[in-house]
Amino acid sequence: MATLEYREEPVAKDPEHVGWLLAATGFFTPEEQKIGISLVEERLLHGLASGYLFVFMEEDGMPVGYTCYGPIPGTLDGFDLYWIAIDPKMQGRGLGRQLLGFTEKRVFGQGGKRLYAETSSTGKYLPTRVFYEHNGFVLEGRLADYYAPRDDKMLYVKQLG
Repeated sequence: MATLEYREEPVAKDPEHVGWLLAATGFFTPEEQKIGISLVEERLLHGLASGYLFVFMEEDGMPVGYTCYGPIPGTLDGFDLYWIAIDPKMQGRGLGRQLLGFTEKRVFGQGGKRLYAETSSTGKYLPTRVFYEHNGFVLEGRLADYYAPRDDKMLYVKQLG
């Protein structure tokens, strides 16, 4: 039986793993993949001062998913969920829900009361929106044409605790 483990401290191979995960999902553009990788590199370079926190989910020592999150500067208790990704071969097993739940506990443990997530309004991201809604997030805002014409920014929030 496979063993799931969580790790919060990035290691040197994580930028490569994150790049692979983001590409494998088919949801993220090459530019977005570069951003995801850069956040891990930023954390490796500057530590906690980077403001980027991570949870890496591994099964039998192999990466199967991750989250990147962090406190929102200028807010009392808001956190952003910047990224969540699960290896497509591992999807459908509840791993995304488990990873999100673990991340939410970490956020709450650091004083976070609200967790924000954003995504696109396009049909491609319907599974992402459904995932957020099934996990207790509520749509709080919609910014028209944010990413591109007819591609709105959907802003979700979940109350923690």
